[in-house]
Formats: sequence, C-alpha cells, structure tokens
Amino acid sequence: MQCSLCKLRTHQWCFLLFNVLLFHALLFGADFVEEYLLQPTPYVYTDGTVVDVREKARKLDLSNARENVSQAYPITNPDACRNSDLFLLTLVFSSPANITQRNAVRRTWANQTLIQGFPVRVLFFLGSTQTSAAQEALMRESDRYGDMVQGHAVTDSTLRGPTERTVLALRWVITFCPLARFVLMTNDSVFVNLPAISGYLLGLHRHPEDLYLGRVIQRDSPDRDRNSPGYLPPVLYPDKYLPEYCDGTAYVLSQDVVRKVYVASAAVWAPVKADVFVGLCAQKAGVAPTHSARFSGDKHIRYNACCYSYLFSSAGMGSHELETVWADLGQKGGRCSLLQTYYGLVKCKALTYLDKLSFFNS
Repeated sequence: MQCSLCKLRTHQWCFLLFNVLLFHALLFGADFVEEYLLQPTPYVYTDGTVVDVREKARKLDLSNARENVSQAYPITNPDACRNSDLFLLTLVFSSPANITQRNAVRRTWANQTLIQGFPVRVLFFLGSTQTSAAQEALMRESDRYGDMVQGHAVTDSTLRGPTERTVLALRWVITFCPLARFVLMTNDSVFVNLPAISGYLLGLHRHPEDLYLGRVIQRDSPDRDRNSPGYLPPVLYPDKYLPEYCDGTAYVLSQDVVRKVYVASAAVWAPVKADVFVGLCAQKAGVAPTHSARFSGDKHIRYNACCYSYLFSSAGMGSHELETVWADLGQKGGRCSLLQTYYGLVKCKALTYLDKLSFFNS
C-alpha cells in the first residue's frame, strides 16, 4: 500500500487531496449552507387568502377565552407561563398512559429552566383518557409536577385525533403563553438537545418571524388509496405532491407562526397526519419551512456523546436509553478531545448526509 501511494503521480495526489477537501467541505460546511442558502424564499403576499390569514393572526386575541376553557382543557394549567417571558416553550405530546416515559423525560433533557441566561419551560400535552380512574391518575400527576396540559379532542380517530390535539395545543399557547418567543413541538420518545436548539435560535441572522424550523420533508405524495383512512381525494387536494412540511417528531415555530397556523387551521379539513396538517396550514399562511439536518426526523441516531452535543433531536428513545444517554452526557459535560470531536461529527453528519443530498437534488 505504501509503495502504491509513493508511486502516485502529482495529478493523482491532487485528485485525492481534492476529494478529501470536498468531503470535509460538504460535511462541515453544511450548516453554513443551510443557514445562508437554504433559507425559504420570502413570499410575495399577493394571494388574498394569505393576506387575510396573516391579518387575522396579527389581530388575534384569545385573552377572553381564559375563562371558558374547562371543556376543551380538563387540565388547563393556566399559570404555567404567568409572569414569565419565555424564550423557548417546549410542548411534549404524550399519551396519558405513558407515565414512565414522561418521568424519564422529566429526569433528563426536560430538567432545565435556564439556558444561556434565557428562561425555557417544558410542558406535557396530553389527549383524552378512556376511564375516570385514568383521569384521576392524570390529575394526581399534574398536581405533583405542575407541568401538564390536557386537551380534550372531540374525535379520536387515527388521523383526526392528533390533528385536533395539535390545534388545541396551539390555542393553549396563544391563550396562556403568548409571550413565549419560540415554541418547540415534540413527543415523549424523542431526545431533545435544548441548549443546541436555543443556541441556534439565539444566533439567527434574520428577524425571528415566519420561522418554521425542522427536518423538512419534500415531494411527499398524498394518499390516493380509497381504502385508506388517510385517503386524500383530488377534489380536496389536486396537487401531485404535498407542500413541504417539517417532520412532526420535533419542530420549532416562532410565536407569530403559532398564531398564523392556528388561524389557517379553521380552513384546512384534509384527512392527513398532524405534521402534514401543520404544513398545509403554514402554506395557507404564507410560511415556508426552514430545513435543518440537525433534527433527526423519525430516525434514531446511535448514541455518541460528541454527535449528540451537535444534534437537535434523536427519535425512538425509550425511557432507559434516555436516562443512560443523559447520564453519560452529564459525566462528559459536552467535553470532547479534538480527535473525539472530529470522529463524532463525521459519524453524526454522515448519518444525515444522504438527507442533505436528497434535499439539494429534489
């Protein structure tokens, strides 16, 4: 091997060097490209519907709704954001029965209230229970931790239930937490790196409005199977592809987008998944998603301390793995040697590299 390398000619060495440099430029320059080149193109608001949605969102005032929410929110938690100008509010969607998973989240990444001097808050958003005993158990859990909100969805079908809960969550934010600058939506099986996300948001080079940030899904086809519960007939959505949307495992909305999506939701009735529904509402409000491959989407990223210090999220995390990962991160304190940082980032970025290529080529 050594002899073969020694025999390489100058142009062959240049070719190898070029490929090594290109590999590292693609790997480590991706964040720069995403921030400056993959920003969504601003809309020209000539569409009357878009203008109307944005104007209604600007004037939206749900302060009077605070006194009339008991039917929609069995656990209201109205004081969760009182006297708190939050930088980042995180809503973790959770099934009522998932108390073990919620406790794991509480003991790990959600156990933070201040990041870089800015207040953050994590709340669990739950749907309806099936029995009075289950509801009583939730009430006891809420009394103990004070970090839960429950929204009563009228429909609990495969698609409409999560969609209605998303709308209820947005309504709750507008009503009880209108000063939160950003809102992160995720679920209890996701590891979330709040310091990394907060650092990214603090470093934004543009005014933090119209921000819909996550792992963007492109060219997703609507379900045209008539026998499917998610069947989307052409009369409701005639386009070949769904609009770009952020994968629902973790995404961030600025406060103004929370309002715009909520207002637009009144006119979107398509039987689609909750994350697609948010994308449809965002499109109707003239908001384009911003892509970041630091969100894993629905992928589970194998643990590496230096990689996890860089990632925004990793999906498919059970309670035991969450606690193991958090304990190891705490011991290492995010400190990695130069070689460990290089290896960790190469491994981490390589896992999302194919996604970057598909994003460029689509």
